Amino acid sequence: MKTALVCGAGGFIGNHLVSRLKAEGFWVRGVDLKFPEFSETAADDFFIGDLRDLTVCHRALDRNFDEVYQLAADMGGAGYIFTGENDANVMHNSASINLNVVDTCHKRNIKRVFYSSSACMYPEYNQLNPDDPNCAEDSAYPAAPDSEYGWEKLFSERLYLAYNRNHGMQNRVARFHNIFGPLGTWQGGKEKAPAAICRKVAAASEDGNIEIWGDGEQTRSFLYIDECIEGVLRLMRSDFEGPVNIGSDEMVTINQLVDLACDVAGKSLQKQHIDGPLGVRGRNSDNRLIEEKLGWSPSMPLRDGIQRTYEWIAGQIHQQ
Repeated sequence: MKTALVCGAGGFIGNHLVSRLKAEGFWVRGVDLKFPEFSETAADDFFIGDLRDLTVCHRALDRNFDEVYQLAADMGGAGYIFTGENDANVMHNSASINLNVVDTCHKRNIKRVFYSSSACMYPEYNQLNPDDPNCAEDSAYPAAPDSEYGWEKLFSERLYLAYNRNHGMQNRVARFHNIFGPLGTWQGGKEKAPAAICRKVAAASEDGNIEIWGDGEQTRSFLYIDECIEGVLRLMRSDFEGPVNIGSDEMVTINQLVDLACDVAGKSLQKQHIDGPLGVRGRNSDNRLIEEKLGWSPSMPLRDGIQRTYEWIAGQIHQQ
């Protein structure tokens, strides 16, 4: 039986990844500060621990796993990343985790670690035009992320690839673009835009209002969780190290995203534009490289993912 370790298994993507690996017949250990919030973990063994602590990292990595997935990070939505109030924690916590994990894997002779980077590492200057952002993988330099979260992701990408060059590892690096779906954080300040919008629409009266940060004309693309996991596994088991985008190339404005959620809900809501943290003006996944290297790219329509997510969040609100 093959074995896998998922770091960050208590989080949204990690929890889904554990379930997929179990469905494939793996023995899976999860490690995180907490268990998944919205479902029981499918992991065979779940280790509660802080990977910033090297001794915890050694205990979690007590054998030679066939596959290691490093998703653990200090992260959240725009309300957490772009205020500036959490910058030191974001950089220190995430960098500490990555330094510990990659070096422990190297010393355990584990050859291949998947590292989840983020589209937040792309330069701000290439994302000023909401209608034509440039997020091709080779556009990363000269580096100029718009947040400390993005700078840490860029550092850690280089860290994992340096271990490939210097220590013969075969690490894989992907840049995630706004992953969403059921079992994800949907309130409390760390939720991403699709979950926040689905929550607001679900909680609103039939002809009520919905608050949106900024003018709503900022653009993004959003990738449903199942397609994210598929992309992760395809990259992990390929001969391409990355970095490569894993995201949808169906770009929409935030206003359009709201309209989509309202359509799914059968509601007609008035948009109220308010001040709030925004991030870059435009961002969209460029999928040319993943198509070339893996012969695959995400294809699920955004509406399908929003419908599944809305129904789950509406159910959560109903249970409260």
